[in-house]
Amino acid sequence: QLPLVESGGDLVHSGGSLRLSCATSGFVLNYYAVGWFRQAPGKEREGISCISRKDSVISYADSVKGRFTISRDNNENTVSLQMNSLIPEDTAVYYCAAQWTQEYCVLSPQGYNSWGQGTQVTVSS
Repeated sequence: QLPLVESGGDLVHSGGSLRLSCATSGFVLNYYAVGWFRQAPGKEREGISCISRKDSVISYADSVKGRFTISRDNNENTVSLQMNSLIPEDTAVYYCAAQWTQEYCVLSPQGYNSWGQGTQVTVSS
């Protein structure tokens, strides 16, 4: 497992934007598949987006497709999630997760063995 830290969660109005970042230390994050997940109170954890190592596979859940973008900044050793056109249904704790794999990624939590602590995103009406 590797330590992961999310940042960037905040309170925003409907229609606003946020950029979440996932960072690690002591490891090269580019060698890992990274996924973003979210969980709202009373709901199951939902896979939002993932990116494989070497960026050969990028996936998005239908609920965020066209609004969210996942990307790597290998110079900063981070993976970001740009979130635009936010709606109240996006309110949740957002987590990043990582797994040392071949060149693929999945939106299932079972596919990852390293997790961050989560960052709160709240979208007001």
